[in-house]
Amino acid sequence: MGKYKKIFIAGHKGMVGSAIKRNLNLKGYENILARTSNELDLRNQPEVDAFFSKEKPNLVILAAAKVGGIVANNTYRAEFIYENLMIQNNVIHASWKYGVDKLLFLGSSCIYPKHAPQPLKEEYLLTGPLEYTNEPYAIAKIAGIKMCESYFKQYGSNFISVMPTNLYGPNDNYDLEKSHVLPALIRKMHLGKCLENNDWPTIAQDLNKNPIGELVKDSKKKDIIQTLARLGIHYKDNEGSKPTVSISLWGSGKVYREFLHVDDMADACVHIILNTSGEELYNQLKQTHINIGTGEDITIKELAEKVKEITGFRGELAWDTSKPDGTPKKQLDVSLLNSLNWKYTIHLEQGIRDVYNAYRQYS
Repeated sequence: MGKYKKIFIAGHKGMVGSAIKRNLNLKGYENILARTSNELDLRNQPEVDAFFSKEKPNLVILAAAKVGGIVANNTYRAEFIYENLMIQNNVIHASWKYGVDKLLFLGSSCIYPKHAPQPLKEEYLLTGPLEYTNEPYAIAKIAGIKMCESYFKQYGSNFISVMPTNLYGPNDNYDLEKSHVLPALIRKMHLGKCLENNDWPTIAQDLNKNPIGELVKDSKKKDIIQTLARLGIHYKDNEGSKPTVSISLWGSGKVYREFLHVDDMADACVHIILNTSGEELYNQLKQTHINIGTGEDITIKELAEKVKEITGFRGELAWDTSKPDGTPKKQLDVSLLNSLNWKYTIHLEQGIRDVYNAYRQYS
């Protein structure tokens, strides 16, 4: 990758972008362009155009996006489709306009139809209806994939898209109203364990790092209890004996999800950049996108029990079946990725332990 004298990582502060930056740095690539959203608003076409005109990066990694879990996706539907379309349209077009050698666009496994055959092959794109709860985000990502493919077909641009499975790891979002399932489970059970132990100092530390609504470290106990109850963490004072805590979780717990540590994801991205091209992918499969995952999945209930064991939470897990499950199963077919001689190395249980230990130190 020596020819890539300048590497622009859009979204370098996020979980994925920061992991890719770490991976590149470890491999000796230091000439990395990075801009915060305050320095460069990727939704603003003139700003993006001016940046590319001045800096002229050789490699672009488009990891910037508006992301969130099922609640955020279903609540902020307009923002999810608008902001993601604006970001990717501006960056992809500017990459073509200013002669970028290669671009890697980060999509998501939610692009595939809700009831597509399992495991999900790249060719299943646009073969059926999407899951409603994250449809706007998925449509934006599909547009990005097809934009990269179209610029390849019309101009020969070396633009590749990668479709990661559910990711977790350093720099994840632990906002209980906007996070994905795994960080939400980790934080809920961490707080649940603290409530079981009447460990209010640790709860205060957690709120100091990750405020919840109006709650801060100095909030009154009754306000903390009320707010956590609204978020599904229920505390019962048993008058002298240890309190009882239960946690309410969305859905049935019976749906399947696949999880990949973000450091593995970053390594796969760099491996793909080094070992394939848009032309090679299209000549082989008539497409320019590739799945990234483990090829293994687990039910949300099994995941919750695993997190419960790792965090040490002892209370009850209650499943609220009035809430949506989302797509029944999203297991990726990673045979194409494996054919490029890449496979994940961080297994889920160890990954969760590492993430939880880091979260406890952080909070």
